[in-house]
Amino acid sequence: MSDTRSDGELLRAIAADADRRAFEELYRRYAPWLRARLRGRCADLGVVDDVVQETFLAVWRGKARHREEAGSADAAGWLWRIASRRLVDALRGDGARGRLRQALARLRHRDEVSAEERVLAGVEHGDLAGALVRLSPELRAVLQATVIDGLTTREAAVLLGIPPGTVKTRAMRARKQLREALA
Repeated sequence: MSDTRSDGELLRAIAADADRRAFEELYRRYAPWLRARLRGRCADLGVVDDVVQETFLAVWRGKARHREEAGSADAAGWLWRIASRRLVDALRGDGARGRLRQALARLRHRDEVSAEERVLAGVEHGDLAGALVRLSPELRAVLQATVIDGLTTREAAVLLGIPPGTVKTRAMRARKQLREALA
């Protein structure tokens, strides 16, 4: 009989009675769909799986409450709103992985000179080494992430803990300063 319950009935049973069967049915119904939809927005399958789990944990723990103003037909949209917010948090670095990435990034960009920076400083083509040394640490970090490490703008933003627009702006400034220094 649980297979024939509507989304609204499942959600009410979860909220009112912590009905495990209702929760499992809702999960079976929507988890694959959420995973597929999230994969279109995030290539990291680990992050996608974490977001799906966090979404359903929020439902189970009652941190997310479904309002039946529009009826039970909007359960998919409600779950998607929860999942998309969790994905944004994860990509911005608010999730556990993001916090770890930010901690590693802070350690990585201390005053210590990394092997990559030594290589860049040792380049003897024109005055490139001098031009690179004269860049601010913020601009060098963006060049490191995007050019040396080959990260996308979004990946560099997560790594550096800054918005993607800031990554683009800093990369543009770094290229401009390098062009001017080498002209």
